[in-house]
Amino acid sequence: MSRDAAAGRLLVAAQFALIGWLIWPLTPQAWSPPALVLLGGAIMLGAWSVVHNRPGNFNIHPEPKASGQLITEGPYRFMRNPMYSALLLFAAAEVIAYADRWKIICWFALALVLLAKSLLEERGLRARFPEYAVYTKRVRRFIPGVF
Repeated sequence: MSRDAAAGRLLVAAQFALIGWLIWPLTPQAWSPPALVLLGGAIMLGAWSVVHNRPGNFNIHPEPKASGQLITEGPYRFMRNPMYSALLLFAAAEVIAYADRWKIICWFALALVLLAKSLLEERGLRARFPEYAVYTKRVRRFIPGVF
């Protein structure tokens, strides 16, 4: 296993551990309007991303699939990692719903893990798709027009 593949597996494990921490305990919450807006945004962005991703293209590991295609339409016109952005919106909704300082720390840790994962993934995409370098100059990573 390559160093990048091993790092990718560690990042995926950290991502799932942090998501687990964010949603634990599985108790009903009084979802405030801001939390519901974030949750709705996360669901819509995630669904939009899945619709525009090609069958067999999705990969939880940050290595591009050998048969994968570069997607630059749908939400990928506005951000390079819309699934990660959707996950961060969902996590923000959880932070607001639980109003717990540990969940805030968890959200920041998840953001760092997803940033590291995206950097690793993008290195592989640059190697596999020469046009990816041009795409990264015009499309931001997580927040359209910002970051």
